[in-house]
Amino acid sequence: MNLTREERQMLNGEQGEGIQKAMEILVALGEIYGAEKMIEIKSAQVAGVSYKNLGDVGLEFLKEWTEKGAMVRVPTTLNPAGMDLRDWKRLGIPDGFAEKQLMVVKAYERMGIKPTCTCTPYLVGNLPVFGDHIAWSESSAVCYANSVIGARTNREGGPSALAAAITGRTPLHGYHLEENRRGEFIIEVKCKLDKISDFGALGYLVGKKIGHSVPYFEGIRRADMDQLKALGAALAASGAVALFHVEGITPEARSHDMISEDAETIVIDSLEEAYWELNSKTREIDLVAIGCPHASLAEIKRVIDLLKGREVKTRLWITTSSEVKEMAKRKGLLGEIERSGADIVADTCMIVAPIEKLGFRNMATNAGKAAFYAPSHCGLNVRFGSLEKCIEAAVTERWEW
Repeated sequence: MNLTREERQMLNGEQGEGIQKAMEILVALGEIYGAEKMIEIKSAQVAGVSYKNLGDVGLEFLKEWTEKGAMVRVPTTLNPAGMDLRDWKRLGIPDGFAEKQLMVVKAYERMGIKPTCTCTPYLVGNLPVFGDHIAWSESSAVCYANSVIGARTNREGGPSALAAAITGRTPLHGYHLEENRRGEFIIEVKCKLDKISDFGALGYLVGKKIGHSVPYFEGIRRADMDQLKALGAALAASGAVALFHVEGITPEARSHDMISEDAETIVIDSLEEAYWELNSKTREIDLVAIGCPHASLAEIKRVIDLLKGREVKTRLWITTSSEVKEMAKRKGLLGEIERSGADIVADTCMIVAPIEKLGFRNMATNAGKAAFYAPSHCGLNVRFGSLEKCIEAAVTERWEW
C-alpha cells in the first residue's frame, strides 16, 4: 500500500504501540482487499460491545488496547450493549453479567469513546453528510449511512472499526469507491408497502435472494426514515447488504446511471412468504419488543397512540438510545409509556441482551431484523407483524391473526 509519512510512522510504532497495532490491522485488510492507499474518515461506529457476544476473550482483547494507550482520533460511538447501563437491575439483568458488561464499556471509555450505545448513531449526533468517508460496523447503521445518507463505508468488523477510529483512517476499497456503488439487481416492487413490518418483510425477502449485492428498488412510491431503516436492517440481516438504492427517494438513485449494465431483475409481488417464514405458531406472548433498529421519537409516539391509555399485560420493551430516551422524558413521553406498564429500555436491544436468562419464551415484534435473529440468537419463538398487532399482543398476551 502507498502510505503517507504519518501512516508509516503509525505502522512503525513511532506514535505508540496502540496506534501501531491498529495500523497493522488496517494495512493487513488493505492488502487483502487490494486497496492502494488509506483514506481519512470523519467518524467511526464500533460493534463488539455486548458482553453476551464478546465474552471474556473479547473483554481481554479490549483491555489490551487500553494497556497500549490506544485513543480514538475521530468522533466514535458504540453499538448496543447487553443491558441498559443505568436501569439494568430493575430489568432483571444478572449481577455477574452486569459486572462484565460495565467493564467492557469502561474499556471503551478509556479509549476516549463516549458510551453512546446505539445501532442508530445518526439519531444521536454521529451524523455524516453525503460523500463523507466513515468506518461503521453495525450492519443496519452501515446500510442506512450508505443508502439513505449517501456516506461511504464498508461493513467493518468490530476490530477494524476500532482500528479506524484510533488511526482516523481506513483502507480505500469497496463502497468507498464510486464504481462499487451501482445497483447489481433491479428489484421491481409490485406489492403494497404500508407499515414498518412490510418494509422489514421486503428486506428479508430480497436479502435472502441477493446476499451481499447492491439492490436498486423500483416501485416504492414513498418511504419515511423509519421505514427505510427497517428495510436496510432486514436486508443486512437475511443477506449481507450494505448499500441499497430506492428510485426517486435515496440520494444516489436519481438516475439509472447507478445501475450496472448486467443487472438482473427480481420481481416482488407478495410479502406472504416473508410473513410465513418469520412467524412461529405460538399464540401466547410474554415479551413485545419494538425498536430494532433503535426506535426514533416518532416510533415512541406511535406506540403511545396505539396504547390509548391501556395497560400492558406482557413486558413491552421499546429499545432506543439513552439520548432518545432522555428526549422522550423531556417531552413527557417516557411518563406515558411507564404508566402503561411498558419500558423504554436504553443502550441495548432484545438480540444482544441476555434474554434467555430473563425467562422470556415468546416474543412479538414488528422488526424484520429482530424476527430473523431472535430464534437463533435468543432461543425465542417469534411472532412478526405490524405495530398494531404487536401492541394488541402486549395488552392481551395473545397474538391474533
